[in-house]
Amino acid sequence: MSRTVPIPETVVVQVPFQFVKRGGRKEMVMPAGTVARCVQPDSTLVKALARAFRWKRMLESGEFATIGDLAAQERIAASYMTRVMRLTLLAPEIVEKIVEGLGDGLGLAALLEPFPLEWPEQHIHLG
Repeated sequence: MSRTVPIPETVVVQVPFQFVKRGGRKEMVMPAGTVARCVQPDSTLVKALARAFRWKRMLESGEFATIGDLAAQERIAASYMTRVMRLTLLAPEIVEKIVEGLGDGLGLAALLEPFPLEWPEQHIHLG
């Protein structure tokens, strides 16, 4: 049995994408206009949100009297803890997008910077 059409030895497939560092990891980002089939949340950002809400709950319950006491227990700097706890002030829609992996371009470093407290302004500021 012989084939009349030769089979090419090399097949070249080109996929346009970029690598972006998020949370200390490299992530593949597709160009605008493409639909991602598998969306994964930024695990670093999700962990920071979880810690922030946990710390807030611990302070509100009276388990710890001050952020300084809680920071000492967690063995982290109080200044870092206050910046992370600010994530509890994010609009619920933004938190949902982060958890669902739809927070394009939002990284922990960007969210630790000051942002507006009013929810409508957060949407404008964070995109």
